[in-house]
Amino acid sequence: MISRRFVRFMRLGCGLLFAGAFYGRGVPQSGAAGAGFDAESYRKLDATLEFIRQRNARDYAIDAKRGIDEASFVPIGGIEQWVTIQGQDRSNPVILFVHGGPGDVTSLYSSAYFAAWEKQFTVVDWDQRGAGKTFGRSGASVKPTMTLDRIAQDGTELAEYLCRHLGKRKVIVVAHSFGTLIALKMVQTRPELFAAYVGTGQVADETREYTVAYGALLKKAESVHNEESIAELKAVGPPPYKDGKGYQVQRKWSNRFEHADTFLAGTMSLSFTAPGYTAADVVSDFDGQIFSGDVLVPQARSQTMQDLGLKFAVPMFFLEGTEDFTTPTALAREYMQALHAPVKEFVPISGGHFAVFMNSDEFLRQLVGRVRPLAERAG
Repeated sequence: MISRRFVRFMRLGCGLLFAGAFYGRGVPQSGAAGAGFDAESYRKLDATLEFIRQRNARDYAIDAKRGIDEASFVPIGGIEQWVTIQGQDRSNPVILFVHGGPGDVTSLYSSAYFAAWEKQFTVVDWDQRGAGKTFGRSGASVKPTMTLDRIAQDGTELAEYLCRHLGKRKVIVVAHSFGTLIALKMVQTRPELFAAYVGTGQVADETREYTVAYGALLKKAESVHNEESIAELKAVGPPPYKDGKGYQVQRKWSNRFEHADTFLAGTMSLSFTAPGYTAADVVSDFDGQIFSGDVLVPQARSQTMQDLGLKFAVPMFFLEGTEDFTTPTALAREYMQALHAPVKEFVPISGGHFAVFMNSDEFLRQLVGRVRPLAERAG
């Protein structure tokens, strides 16, 4: 898991070029070394991006008479944390989306993928402690409080706030990747707040994750006769690795085979043109990922299925990409088979680690058919 942060490196590297130009980070300001910097061009680019943001705001506008469209800092866990709430009908069940990473906020681009969801659910995005706009507000001052337990407690406090604010007895929690570690703790400590748990890119056993992923990647490479990937994977061999090269090779080919490389590049343009956001927020996104990864990854590196929990008091669903080479599909299925819950279902979704975004329509269909009725009964 130590290299999980590389998943979005491509789009974030691109983002730093733009954001650094706007805000003077890492861009030469004078002399021969700065000859390629054109401040006027970047000002024009910023104006163009703002035009697109305003257009997107109109395109994704929500009717305030029936729906809800809020974006604000909410006091949670002693600090202000960024929360967005969007939905076409306030009477719909509420989804609290717990992003992965660590520190990999989705609020910058999720509206483009979850617009259809907002007809069936009220969707809540949350920039966790140490991430995104929350990190932009607090900075590194929160480092002493950066633990998995503290962030999970933030999540349950947010769920309580949402129930009060939106007039619900329970909410659905949908968690992605590293966020599943947080959300599992949330439903274990305060099950009365949640109508159901939905994990995707589900973490199942950090001690085996990369080993199982390596085997699945090599099998995929051989099945499609991709000689380049076969050679690179065999050159680094299976984990554990002495340095980061092996993890980088695994990440490279997991992104290629899942087609996540093109998805991640697309999220960058969405981030820069998200209504209500600026390039400074993209910088906070990147800084928050580095900060959160450095602090949180070591805390989760040795967690097994038993550590994550095997007994739950809420309905448990894993909507898992059929070819997830980051948090391996086979491990998630094994974890579902091992756990105990009032209701439990493993639902394969065509796609990989980012199936929740890349196949969001099918994901929504499963949510509506399997999970929404539980939330409606819970009130």
